[in-house]
Amino acid sequence: MKKFSLLISWLLYACICQAASLKVFHLTCEHIQNPLGIDQQQPLLSWKLESDERNQYQSAYEILVSTDLEKLEKGKADVWNSGRIKSDETLLIPYAGKKLKSFTRYYWKVRVYNQQGEASDWSETAWWETAMLKADDWKASWIYDGSQAPSDPNDFYKDNPAPLFRKTFQAQEGIQSARLYIAGIGYYEASLNGQRIGDRRLDPGWTNYDKEILYSTYDITEMLQTGKNCLGVVLGNGFYNPIPMPIFKNLREYLTIGQPCLKAQLLITYENGKQEWIYSDSSWTFADSPILRNNVYLGEKYDARKEIKDWDKPTFNASSWKQAIPVPTPPQGKLTAQMQPPIRIREIIRPTRMTETRQGEFVFDLGQNMAGVARIKVKGPKGTRITIRYGEDVYSDGSLNVMTSVAGQHKTVWNAKQESAGAPPTAWQEDTYILKGEGEEIWMPQFTFHGFRYIEVTGWPGRPTLDNIEGIRLSADLKVTGEFSSSNELLNRLHRVLDYTFLSNVFSVESDCPAREKFGYGGDIVGVSRTFCYFYDMHNFYAKAIRDFANDQRPLGGFTETAPYNGIADQGLGDGSGPIGWQLAFAFLQKQLYEYYGDKRIIENYYPQLKKQVDFLATKAEDYMIDRCINDHESLDQRIPALFATAHFYHHVLLITEFAQLTNRKADQQQYESLAQKIKAAFIQKFVQTSTGKIGNGTPAEQAFGLYYGLIPEEIKTKVIQQLVQAISDRNNHITSGIFGTPIVLTILSDLNLNDIAYQMATQTDFPGWGHMLSSGATTLWETWKYSDNVFSHNHPMFGSVGEWMYQSLAGIKALSPGFKQICIHPQASGDLQWVNSSYESSRGKITCQWKKENGIYTLQIHIPANTKAQVFIPNKSQLIKESGESIASSSLIQIIREESDHCWLEIPSGSYQFSCPIPQKD
Repeated sequence: MKKFSLLISWLLYACICQAASLKVFHLTCEHIQNPLGIDQQQPLLSWKLESDERNQYQSAYEILVSTDLEKLEKGKADVWNSGRIKSDETLLIPYAGKKLKSFTRYYWKVRVYNQQGEASDWSETAWWETAMLKADDWKASWIYDGSQAPSDPNDFYKDNPAPLFRKTFQAQEGIQSARLYIAGIGYYEASLNGQRIGDRRLDPGWTNYDKEILYSTYDITEMLQTGKNCLGVVLGNGFYNPIPMPIFKNLREYLTIGQPCLKAQLLITYENGKQEWIYSDSSWTFADSPILRNNVYLGEKYDARKEIKDWDKPTFNASSWKQAIPVPTPPQGKLTAQMQPPIRIREIIRPTRMTETRQGEFVFDLGQNMAGVARIKVKGPKGTRITIRYGEDVYSDGSLNVMTSVAGQHKTVWNAKQESAGAPPTAWQEDTYILKGEGEEIWMPQFTFHGFRYIEVTGWPGRPTLDNIEGIRLSADLKVTGEFSSSNELLNRLHRVLDYTFLSNVFSVESDCPAREKFGYGGDIVGVSRTFCYFYDMHNFYAKAIRDFANDQRPLGGFTETAPYNGIADQGLGDGSGPIGWQLAFAFLQKQLYEYYGDKRIIENYYPQLKKQVDFLATKAEDYMIDRCINDHESLDQRIPALFATAHFYHHVLLITEFAQLTNRKADQQQYESLAQKIKAAFIQKFVQTSTGKIGNGTPAEQAFGLYYGLIPEEIKTKVIQQLVQAISDRNNHITSGIFGTPIVLTILSDLNLNDIAYQMATQTDFPGWGHMLSSGATTLWETWKYSDNVFSHNHPMFGSVGEWMYQSLAGIKALSPGFKQICIHPQASGDLQWVNSSYESSRGKITCQWKKENGIYTLQIHIPANTKAQVFIPNKSQLIKESGESIASSSLIQIIREESDHCWLEIPSGSYQFSCPIPQKD
């Protein structure tokens, strides 16, 4: 009997240990951990799994949701108990409990069952909190200062102080919680009792304000005090009140515009259950702030002498302030909870050198191109005026060169084209600070951002030092998901350059450059969004971008070149729609959210808009071809616009065919499959020389386009590849393609096992290429392959697709199924590379891949997250491959799925592995 009891105890202990080896962590709601202020009635829930053991899978899950934390900890769910759901899915599980209530916190936890049916421990408790779930939850009014836009364009460039708003109110004893829900357009910053609320900058994100306005939720419980309180808000212009100076177009003619205004509600909940609301209305008061001018392009002017001390504290006497005014025609956009990562301070960069270029003119070199603002620390007499100018370059004498960052190319040298009443002759980036003369003064602009490496300071009292200036790096607070390092230091530098370039261009839209334009161009998104998804968690950022394009869809169905739409439609297809390659961003981003994050809901939601667009494109095709497009922008090769435009038309049709299948629209699927076949036939007839395999002009991009899209007869594929290799060789193995050709050339070379050529393209240091940029001193990517000192931006993500190649080819991490449920590990040990260490934090867990070549042995260390599996490429015969020192034949978990003379493919379940084999000798 004693032995039997011991056996039972041992079995129970073994079961507990095995079940506990599958751990649930990283719970997210709408892709955010513990989101404060969502507005979804059926939010999507996700989690990750980890285990120290191999071959661990989820066979079922169980979710508990409650409004009472104590009850949930006891295993009781008053809102939703899913019961045991048989499923291996961990991503985007729709909430299916009781109808959610506004302004309520919901606690939840998960446990899962492994493949033996054994339960894990419950996860740690997570939560989400709802904001406004119904439109009528908003009781507040839009308020402003009653100002009007100038009738004379010249007056837009004169001082026009940003307004300050304040509201005092009483809070009773026993405060349990307090929430501020606020939207202020163009930008706002809020404070409570003299203390800044939150750490967001340039909030809210830019949208088409006639369709959508984003609001944020803040937990201000700890800031609120019993008794009298004061809520303060200062408003900036942002993109809601732009200047009339053409940024290629006069933004006031195309954007939804108005005078800065705000809408806010503050909810106080007391321990006794009572709730109290404070709304924005005419009981608020306003006055002028010391921000005399603010513009996202030209900069900000601040007069510290006009500061109103303690204006946002409850003890302040505001009897002279004026009553706020309800906006007569309120903004019409739907108020939506802001879910994309907010803009925050990401880094403080201190200058490496200061040069006095002329008497009283000091240029600071930060050593790094970036986006953000300068922060100064200064002492001096009252009324001293300090001017700060920004630039990406300097002239040979060390003086500031502003020409690559001038807003909209509005320059004196081009005045014949750029005249605009009141606008500066050259629209450089400039901030101005006027001292109040009271000890050390620290200042940075609030409602603008710049692109720069160099800062010119004039008017400084005395001589500044390196300690007086800081570069404040700003960007959307994207979570880093990718890590990459290698034996090639140039590639490591390039990865850093890509990071600085990318983060310089995510200020609520993915922009082309952070200084000159700041617009969300669709073409740039198509060129580099896959790379962005390796570097960062882009789901919510790109979900917002998709909405931006949907909000600006043209009446006939086309999508705009930029979103929000600003009137630019270069080589567009009519009705204000953009060029077809730029229109592709709408569908292309949906594909990325499905591929990287497993998000099918977004495809379902936007299918009607995509169908309307593709049908519109079909009306613009003649004989199934479209001949109008910007095409492979900034390519060094001769281009045929119709070739690229028709390929992008084909890409649209392929995507909607796939989406129709995913959403079970069989008739649409058949319709678009037929259309795709006709486009392909027309492309081949027009552009493909079947006798030689030459496509169009035979440039690398044109050859790669044909291969990438399959727009060739299969029987001539070998000829097409030969023409591709020859075209690249004719260019001395340099990259010469543009915005679309560059990622496709690299991808095709990798897919064809010609990655040595791609490696040479990426690492050569002479013109043209990334190595040439770096050897020329670039710290962010240029807009063009050739250096420019007067026109083209030095901080442009357009050619950043090399980052995708680094992760997919050199590190070898790819998705085989949506959301990385099935993973491909296929590192290509190219060129003189000796090792690569990389990882990617997928939506299902961290994938790592580390390989090296040393002493004749190839070693591959990988980690595959629990509940996934992988196909792994090993460059040798199976009988020569070992895993953790043992022949792979001895492992029941490792399956050989394909084998060739010089390599094999293995399939493995989750877990950590170390493979090794002799390095094959090259012929």
